[in-house]
Amino acid sequence: MKHELPQQPLLEHLAELRKRLVICVVAFFIASIIAYEFAAEIYAFLVQPLADAFGDASSRRLIFTGLTEAFVSYLRLAVFAGFIGSFPIIATQVYLFLAPGLYKHERRALIPYLVASPALFFVGAAFVYYLVFPAAWHFFLSFEAPRGSSGLPIQLEAKVADYLSLSMHLILAFGIAFQLPVVLVLLVRSNIVSLSALRSGRRYAALAIVTVAAFITPPDVFSQIALSVPLYLLYEISILLCRNQEQKNA
Repeated sequence: MKHELPQQPLLEHLAELRKRLVICVVAFFIASIIAYEFAAEIYAFLVQPLADAFGDASSRRLIFTGLTEAFVSYLRLAVFAGFIGSFPIIATQVYLFLAPGLYKHERRALIPYLVASPALFFVGAAFVYYLVFPAAWHFFLSFEAPRGSSGLPIQLEAKVADYLSLSMHLILAFGIAFQLPVVLVLLVRSNIVSLSALRSGRRYAALAIVTVAAFITPPDVFSQIALSVPLYLLYEISILLCRNQEQKNA
């Protein structure tokens, strides 16, 4: 009996963790199934910036060279959309798992971040879709070369899998990277990082941002700069938010 008492809280935590994980998996699974039903519409939405960059898209196309490539691409698209659709539920379940171990004022303090995290994810996704995609696709298409007096023309014949993979990669990268203010403000509020350290570490932060952007974006300078610049601006915004928070607490 002496050994059972200290084990009970651990078992309760594990049961609670299992419950929250099951809810997250079920939400993700259901969202992915729904997304697969609308895979054609999601595909049309993602490919629209490329169609706009083409100008006259009637003579353009995306190709697939493997028998299962289009089907697998639609499955990946459904999983991608399912993750985005279930992200608010997953974030809520993380909060509900952590909430019992927090004080009441700490739970109240976390709620704004619970709202801000999905919002910033969608802001990052919208940023890359409406601003980065049009500029990037126009830039890459500028390397096409029409048929000249000699030689062969250079024209894009993009694969469906490659285009969707690039688009989803960038959307996820920007959505996750835009969580920077939430992470930094929480670190400062938890006294893990000080505001003075954020201010004095701007140079190192800029280097870290460029390095991270190089790892999570495709290997082209355009995408890396497009992510690095807003990330550094978010770093500066995080410093302002932390300063305002300290002034309120003073």
